[in-house]
Amino acid sequence: MSYTVGHYLLDRLVELGVTDIFGVPGDFNLHFLDHVLEHEKLSWVGNANELNAGYAADGYARVRGLGVLCTTYGVGELSAINATAGSYAENVPVIHIVGAPGTTAQQQHGRMHHTLGDGDFNHFVRMAREVNYSVAILDRATATSDIDRVLREAIVHRKPGYLMVPVDVARVPASAPSTPLDVNLRLSDPEVEDQFRHAARDFIRGKKTAVLADIMTERLGAVGELNALVTSTGFPFASILWGKAMIDETLPNYAGIYIGALSDENTRRVVEEAEVLICSGVEFTDMTSAHFSQQIDSSRVIDLGAQGATIAGAVFAPLTIADALNIIREAATEVGALPADFSSILASDSSVEVSSEPLTQHQLWSLLPQHLDAKNTVVVDMGTSFFGMAHQKFPEDSRFIGMPLWGSIGYSIPALLGAAMADRDSRGVLLVGDGSAQLTIQELGTIIRENLNPVIFVVNNEGYTIERSIHGPEAQYNDITAYNWQKIPEGFGATEENSIILKATTSEELVHACTVAREVRDRLVFVEVVTDKNDMPQLLRDFGALVEEMHKKA
Repeated sequence: MSYTVGHYLLDRLVELGVTDIFGVPGDFNLHFLDHVLEHEKLSWVGNANELNAGYAADGYARVRGLGVLCTTYGVGELSAINATAGSYAENVPVIHIVGAPGTTAQQQHGRMHHTLGDGDFNHFVRMAREVNYSVAILDRATATSDIDRVLREAIVHRKPGYLMVPVDVARVPASAPSTPLDVNLRLSDPEVEDQFRHAARDFIRGKKTAVLADIMTERLGAVGELNALVTSTGFPFASILWGKAMIDETLPNYAGIYIGALSDENTRRVVEEAEVLICSGVEFTDMTSAHFSQQIDSSRVIDLGAQGATIAGAVFAPLTIADALNIIREAATEVGALPADFSSILASDSSVEVSSEPLTQHQLWSLLPQHLDAKNTVVVDMGTSFFGMAHQKFPEDSRFIGMPLWGSIGYSIPALLGAAMADRDSRGVLLVGDGSAQLTIQELGTIIRENLNPVIFVVNNEGYTIERSIHGPEAQYNDITAYNWQKIPEGFGATEENSIILKATTSEELVHACTVAREVRDRLVFVEVVTDKNDMPQLLRDFGALVEEMHKKA
């Protein structure tokens, strides 16, 4: 068999750490998928629909660094575009490979299936440009160079990339890659580094200093440098909810989650009153800042971003976050910067009463973290789960995955699939409400088929609680059809051999379910958790009130 453009693309993906490709087959990508099946280092993960495939690739990329989905032209790619938009918004590099009609068919402008019937084959490419950093329609002459460009730009800029692969171009002969793809993220200017070093020394000399960290630190590969800073200096550090568990929350200088006006008082003081605040990859959103209620004086901030850094507004670029963190760590030691005053954050409330009374949301979110293990990957949907886990301490080496900026409900189930496949050594824990679960529950079948054995908690509280927190707590539009969650897993392939199905209506039953989940690791553990429909975490209640007030003033 001759080496082709299709082989080249797959070899590049493997080189970049990809071992699994998500998607749905369609007639325009079938021949390309033959190459996927033939590749000894790649596995095909067929999904229930393209949207789920996009979410799965996103979850995979958040763990592995790059995710891939493959769909057919038109109907397939448009089904996935919501997920791609989420990846774009949240700086997640996902490559979308679209099998397309052949070059000749496109040039003839025929009325082909999966098109709008007007002979224009670029409608969907134009749509893709809005939610992808790089886009390429592969042709015979430049296919391999376009593949390299899209892949490199997706990784360097932490954004999705789009490759339209006409059926004939995929089988065009090509030469295998002769050198590794250059995806170097260390692009600092040495002169800028020196300028920043001198300015940082003067700025932090003898001052009480704290750190505020967010998810872009992880996206740009600087978590190791951030960890070295907070452990060597003892500076208290808080996280934006987007970046929860990025740094070990069991460290003694962990100061909690900063959510603007809704922060715990101790956390608020650390962030807002430190003499110097080092912001690492911080990008405030309405959801993570309680509608931009942060009170941070920029004149005392060292802000480290994707393109450069600022010190009290003075710009230093180009300078990577990783290099800037290393410079600050060295400077802090040299000039005697001091940790800001703070009190240690207590662990999750271990005094919660365990009883046979109906389970409350407070009990649920207080008890669950006590049963997490080191190296759990916790995936939450944008609802009670996201807000319920916000202030809970996570064990060392845990992950926390959510989608607070794009906020597409239903994300978490396919994202768990992707994250669990990206790191099979980390057991997945899914926390999802019944409303969100109804959107993408089909992917439970893929999770079972792939033998991932996560722990899944479905919070059955009769509807869209996050919407109830904002408006219409008794309105019909916030109700959903009641599912029999005890029977749902069986419909997607659960058996006594591969799954355990439990139900928790009291804190006693919840503790029992968590105990079973920790003991049984060779099967999926599915737990239906029942709470009152109007019960919710206090943080969510407060957040909803803020949103409602904002809408009234709009």
